[in-house]
Amino acid sequence: MELGSREKAILALERRGFAGPGAKERAIREELGLAPVRYYQLLNALLDDERALAFDPVTVNRLRRVREARRSER
Repeated sequence: MELGSREKAILALERRGFAGPGAKERAIREELGLAPVRYYQLLNALLDDERALAFDPVTVNRLRRVREARRSER
């Protein structure tokens, strides 16, 4: 089974760079129609999805490393 268009759009947004505070949150609302909190919930679930890893291994592995580093700091 393949990722849906929303999941692909979330990963595509994560590949982009954002200039200035609030730019990413604005893009999340305008482009995906999601509240930032919901976006991050969906993104976190995607990081555990093997389909996401197969679709975009560079982005998923980078985000997994960031998540693990943050967990280690706690």
